[in-house]
Amino acid sequence: MPAPDQLDRLLELISGRRLAVLTGAGISTDSGIPDYRSPDSPPRTPMTYQQFVGDPVFRQRYWARNHIGWRRMDAARPNPSHHALSRLERAGVVTGVITQNVDLLHTKALHRNVIDLHGIYARVRCLSCGSLTSRMSLADRLEAANPGFAESHPLDGLEVAPDADAVVTDTASFRMVDCLECRGLLKPDIVYFGESVPKPRVAAAFEVVDSADALLVIGSSLTVMSGLRFARHTAKSGRPVIILNRGRTRADDLATLTLDTACAPILTAVANALAPN
Repeated sequence: MPAPDQLDRLLELISGRRLAVLTGAGISTDSGIPDYRSPDSPPRTPMTYQQFVGDPVFRQRYWARNHIGWRRMDAARPNPSHHALSRLERAGVVTGVITQNVDLLHTKALHRNVIDLHGIYARVRCLSCGSLTSRMSLADRLEAANPGFAESHPLDGLEVAPDADAVVTDTASFRMVDCLECRGLLKPDIVYFGESVPKPRVAAAFEVVDSADALLVIGSSLTVMSGLRFARHTAKSGRPVIILNRGRTRADDLATLTLDTACAPILTAVANALAPN
């Protein structure tokens, strides 16, 4: 449980205010999805857009590993933090959630207003014609092209990164597939490092922030500008920025309140106080 003084300070600050929420990978660790930058996380190097489009060998390695790892993300279920925020949204405390995660756990927790800032794991886009397909459909095609590959790499004991990239080493024989419409390159509908978030999505996220009285950041170090800009925007407008994260963030100097603690206990306590069942 959170320390009583932490909970009291948080409740005092958010009572009577409508909250926009920005979430990062730290909110999903209790669902079995690792993060990139918490104090206990092993070193990870996220993939860049340039690596994906510029190197066929790297792209082959990615699809082989993703063919295994996406199944764990698909099987992940919301944890108490997601459910607590969903309760707060139904109670009118939370006006919307902007998530940097691609895991769809807020949607699975029945949130009504979610901006998937960096895209979602469950959809694939053609880089040539822009056509979209489901990750499940692509899995069927990849399985047909690589019979037995998934069965030879059971998920039990495999490390899977936050972008559904499983740690698999024998990928040289893996066969990729192209777009059925134009034979173009297929890419998960996820914003990689080196890409920009689509402008309409950014505009929708700013609408969520501007409709609220405060910003609550959960489980994000705000290392990348795609999330940091919302904290800066909120602070510049004179509204409170509240950060709940394990470890330091790039916006600590902007925050009205920072809580270095686990997400689930304090969010559940807040929901019990402000959105009792």
